[in-house]
Amino acid sequence: MDTKIGSIDTCKPTNSDMCSPANGAVSTIQNSVSPAVINSTESTLGRHLARRLVQIGITDVFSVPGDFNLTLLDHLIAEPGLNLIGCCNELNAGYAADGYARCRGVGACVVTFTVGGLSVLNAIAGACSENLPVICIVGGPNSNDYGTNRILHHTIGLPDFSQELRCFQTVTCFQAVVNNLEDAHELIDTAISTALKESKPVYLSISCNLPAIPHPTFSRDPVPFSLSPRLSNKLGLEAAVEAAADFLNKAVKPVLVGGPKLRVAQACDSFVELADASGYALAVMPSAKGLVPEFHPHFIGTYWGAVSTAFCAEIVESADAYLFAGPIFNDYSSVGYSLLLKKEKAIIVQPDRVVIANGPAFGCIRMKDFLLSLAKRIKANTTAYENYRRIFVPEGHPLKSEPKEPLRVNVLFQHIQKLLSSETAVIAETGDSWFNCQKLKLPRGCG
Repeated sequence: MDTKIGSIDTCKPTNSDMCSPANGAVSTIQNSVSPAVINSTESTLGRHLARRLVQIGITDVFSVPGDFNLTLLDHLIAEPGLNLIGCCNELNAGYAADGYARCRGVGACVVTFTVGGLSVLNAIAGACSENLPVICIVGGPNSNDYGTNRILHHTIGLPDFSQELRCFQTVTCFQAVVNNLEDAHELIDTAISTALKESKPVYLSISCNLPAIPHPTFSRDPVPFSLSPRLSNKLGLEAAVEAAADFLNKAVKPVLVGGPKLRVAQACDSFVELADASGYALAVMPSAKGLVPEFHPHFIGTYWGAVSTAFCAEIVESADAYLFAGPIFNDYSSVGYSLLLKKEKAIIVQPDRVVIANGPAFGCIRMKDFLLSLAKRIKANTTAYENYRRIFVPEGHPLKSEPKEPLRVNVLFQHIQKLLSSETAVIAETGDSWFNCQKLKLPRGCG
């Protein structure tokens, strides 16, 4: 079966600060037009939800049909701007929506009640940890079944419909159970807008009997969202930049290290601009691979403690100042908390906070604003990169395999490296493949 996911390869961020979620790829600000009045028979919850998804930039929805979501799926299929992609199971649908959100800025999946919701839960938890706005839509019980003490199929055999909701409460930033048309419009819009604002997944349960029922609140096309932008505290930003510039300009061999939160902060380009202006040696943490261009002239590899790219750890850990942008220091990224870093040498920049060494911390500062402002105040210093070039030894080529010799890992990855281009992307599972994939050099355009 040929399945086409609409325009993923051609989608570029719109860079609209007013409304863009994680990577700026979705714009919900549109030209100011009066929403059209629609036929009363079409003024349904299902149509409204479908139009909202299209409006925020979603063209593909990943789904697994079930008897609780069939009517809703009919309305999504009827929307010309949506392509419904059936998946083999709910976990696949959730991970597909996760990947879609990474590329397009926001994703959506549709599953059925409890048996589907609990199955997709692991993918939604992953989206939560990765700060991805994924809208998880569940076809819920008939609104007439609430409060009846009835036991439904697809449940654990108890007349309690809240088990699924309780599970999602810890891995989503907003949960809505739509079992009444009177507040359905408000709950749907709040769920979707919250996902965009918080860059986190949301849970939206819609009773199976409601999508096709007309209601006056859906009598017009939805008005485009206009979400308030997050702004830096100007005084705090100036103070943080001044302190950071003073700290870095005094250093002899400072370095830059990019972390995974660069994406949610929409700061990848700003980080590269700082690297261009500073001339510092540039590295990435393992979970940030692909967020920073590896063809940058001062790129030195993946910083991962004892298992870093060759010669990268020596440069980072011997630096007298390092700026980490969007890091996550967990047991995995720190190789069992064994990194040879010192707090008094570090500037830690998080999406809305800057901490300089053991000293001052500055809140309410957007990473993007901070990096751009710092780039204008920093003095160029290429010492760390020059040191790297002095000790760098090019990687050798694997020995040629003998006929019928078992395939060696280094030979396998040499072949994988040759497959990479601007038209490809690497998906690596955590474990040995993740470690070996860190050694791959991503060409321009390869994610």
